[in-house]
Amino acid sequence: MAVDRDQVMKVLAGVAHPGGGDLVSRDLIRALVVEGGVVRFVIEAATPDEARALGGAQGEAEARLKALPGVTSVQVVMTAHAAKAPPPSLKIGGHPTPQQGGPQRISGIDRIIAVASGKGGVGKSTVASNLAVALARQGRRVGLLDADIYGPSQPKMMGVSKRPSSPDGKTIEPLVAHGVTMMSIGLMLKEDEAVVWRGPMLMGALQQLLGQVAWGKLDVLIIDLPPGTGDVQLTLCQRTQLTGAIVVSTPQDVALLDARKALDMFQKLKTPVLGLVENMSTYVCPNCGHEAHIFGHGGVAAEAAKLDLPFLGELPLALDTRIAGDSGTPIAAGDSPLAEPYLALAKRLIAGGMG
Repeated sequence: MAVDRDQVMKVLAGVAHPGGGDLVSRDLIRALVVEGGVVRFVIEAATPDEARALGGAQGEAEARLKALPGVTSVQVVMTAHAAKAPPPSLKIGGHPTPQQGGPQRISGIDRIIAVASGKGGVGKSTVASNLAVALARQGRRVGLLDADIYGPSQPKMMGVSKRPSSPDGKTIEPLVAHGVTMMSIGLMLKEDEAVVWRGPMLMGALQQLLGQVAWGKLDVLIIDLPPGTGDVQLTLCQRTQLTGAIVVSTPQDVALLDARKALDMFQKLKTPVLGLVENMSTYVCPNCGHEAHIFGHGGVAAEAAKLDLPFLGELPLALDTRIAGDSGTPIAAGDSPLAEPYLALAKRLIAGGMG
C-alpha cells in the first residue's frame, strides 16, 4: 500500500518543535515529494541557531516516517536562512583625520561657495537654499551642504526628511530636492535631537560631509555655514579650496558689527569674499502696498562700498518667503515675484564666473 502526502504531513504534525508547536504548525516543511515509498522534504529553519535546535526533531521525523507502512526511504535536508548582516554603521562626528598640503579640492566639484553671516537670525539659510535652487533653475548642477551642525535647517527648507543611505558604511548617498543635490547633519539625526559636541567632533563631521558624500559632478556647491566665526568656518577655510564666501547681513548697525567680524575672519583665512547681500531690506505691506524699512536700508551696500567689495543685491522681508521655507519649497522654486531677487543673484554670480 503506497503512502500519500496527507499521511506524511500527519506524521510530521506529530513532531514537536523545541520552541512550541510542531513542524507543520510552524510552517517549516518545504519541497515535500512522495513518490511510491520514497519521501523527500526540507525542514527550513529561520536561523542557523534554530536549525541546530531542530536536530532532534529531524531524527524523530525520519524515524516516524520510516515506521509508516509503505515507506521505503526517507530523505530529509535541514536548511536555514543566512543570518542577516547588520546594515553598515555610519557614525557622524569624530576627530578629523590629518591632512597635509593645505586646502584641498573636492573631486568633481568645480566651485564651492560658502554662505556666511556674522550673527544668527539674518536669514543666511534662507539665502543659501534659495540661491541653490535659483542656480539649479539656471541649468547649473548644484549641491547644497548644510554645515550648520548645531542648527541644521535645510532639511525643513528643502522639504526632505529621508535618512541618506550608506551602502558601505563610508560613502553617504545625498538626497535631491528641487533640482539640488543636498546633504545635512539634520538628516542623520532625529528631528528633535540636539548635537552636543566639542570642536574636534564638529570638524570631523564637516570633514565627513564634504569628503564622504557622493556629490557626483557639480558646477557649484553651496555651503550653508553656521553663524559666527567658529570651528566649522576655520576648518572649512583651512582644509577646502573655496571659490569664495558670500556674507549675508540685515541693514541695521548691530548686524553689521558682526558681519564685519565675519569679513575679517575670511580676510585672515585668505578666503575671497565674493560679495555682500542685504537681507530683509524692504517690507511691502500686503494690504496697502506701503514699503517700509523695518531694519533700516542701505547699510550693507554702504559697508560694501567702504570695503571695496561687491554688493550682490537686496532681498525683501516677506511673509510668503517664510511660508515657502517652512513648507519645504523655497520661494525661488516658483514663479512668484519674490523669486526674482534670488534669480537675479544667481545670474550675477554666473555672469561673474562664480556660479
